[in-house]
Amino acid sequence: MTRKIIIDTDPGQDDALAILLAFASPELDVLGITAVAGNVPLALTELNARKICELAGRADSKVFAGADRPLMRLLVTAEHVHGKTGLDGPDLPEPSMPLQKQHAVDFIIETLRREEAGSVTLCALGPLTNIAQVLIRAPELVPRIREIVLMGGGFFEGGNITPTAEFNIYVDPHAAQLVMQSGAPVTILPLDVTHKVLTTARRLDRFRAMGTKSGDASVALLEFFERFDEEKYGSDGGPLHDPNVIAYLLRPELYGGRLCNVTIETSNELTLGMTVADWWGVTHRPKNAFYIRDVDDEAFFDLLIERIGRLP
Repeated sequence: MTRKIIIDTDPGQDDALAILLAFASPELDVLGITAVAGNVPLALTELNARKICELAGRADSKVFAGADRPLMRLLVTAEHVHGKTGLDGPDLPEPSMPLQKQHAVDFIIETLRREEAGSVTLCALGPLTNIAQVLIRAPELVPRIREIVLMGGGFFEGGNITPTAEFNIYVDPHAAQLVMQSGAPVTILPLDVTHKVLTTARRLDRFRAMGTKSGDASVALLEFFERFDEEKYGSDGGPLHDPNVIAYLLRPELYGGRLCNVTIETSNELTLGMTVADWWGVTHRPKNAFYIRDVDDEAFFDLLIERIGRLP
């Protein structure tokens, strides 16, 4: 039976690989892709989402533009990592598929109302602004959400945009805290796990060997994306963050974590956006999120490469 998902995203090279993985996986029914401002401004994230759909041969899918700024802060972007387009690396053509006229938040609300309760999973690959707006406008829909699976945060690994904050959470910490407090089932794939999934030269060669448009584009995306983290961490390859959200839905047995309390710092300037995971249960705050720390990285790449190898 297929699992219905909405992908909320701010593409981003790693977002692109996550979207390709979802489209290549018949277990998943992508109901729509909702764009949010994050890695680059909204005008580019919605454009990039459409480019990726067409790369995957899925011009029939629907892309919706959502929030162009965080709930309470000015937008922070990451062109220093992703390049000025957000998808620097390959030369992807301008998309011919249209942007949907409906606002992303309206689409998510309408979809949660229309689909069977407990059947739709929200896959968040960027800042959580769109999803927080859904929770603000229609809190009665929380019981209808099957799960919110998000890439964001980092506790044991520290941050990647400040010493304590991961980028997606830092961009809109108030939205992230709303999601944590919502009562919806939440699964978090933080830097603690994504930093174990590295795009080594050997793994890039496997993408290269596909000899397909999607394989070649994946190599170009990853070679551009990894340069920043290779320089920062001195590693062979960079962490591949967002595809872990999709891989977790496909193969949860590859991952290990525990249910614990997760709270987002929203007021302290020094630690704004910090993901505070009470791994050892010392606060006795209610357990509100499944926090993942472990992954079988070889099996992850086997899955990613096998699936993207199915695309045009």
